[in-house]
Amino acid sequence: MGIQWRKSSYSDQSGNCLELAVVDGGVLVRESDEPSVIVSTSRAKLAAFLAGAKAGEFDDLV
Repeated sequence: MGIQWRKSSYSDQSGNCLELAVVDGGVLVRESDEPSVIVSTSRAKLAAFLAGAKAGEFDDLV
């Protein structure tokens, strides 16, 4: 079985979204429109990023 990618239900229907997958305890991230580019990170780093995003730390980027 291949990697099981997941995307947010908030992603738009045009396919512009980030997809995530858990592999060997780590997390892979890719853009749906460029699936060959994959970034690997740890669960702890992703959790820290998401906490910052939820707190509004990156709101100036959008």
